[in-house]
Amino acid sequence: MDNAELIELAQRLDALRLEHRDLDDAIQALQANPYVDQLQMKRLKRRKLQLKDAILRVESRLIPDLNA
Repeated sequence: MDNAELIELAQRLDALRLEHRDLDDAIQALQANPYVDQLQMKRLKRRKLQLKDAILRVESRLIPDLNA
């Protein structure tokens, strides 16, 4: 993997982490509301889990292969 790919993956990772944090903030704000939309909450939590999985995939690509 060359430097351009590493830089692109690092930027992707930063974007995913930022979106994950933003969703966390949105979820906390919704939970503070006593009349929370449960469907919206479920969708946000599902997206947050998808982002977590994507973050883990990108992080695993950034770790060098020890068998190489």
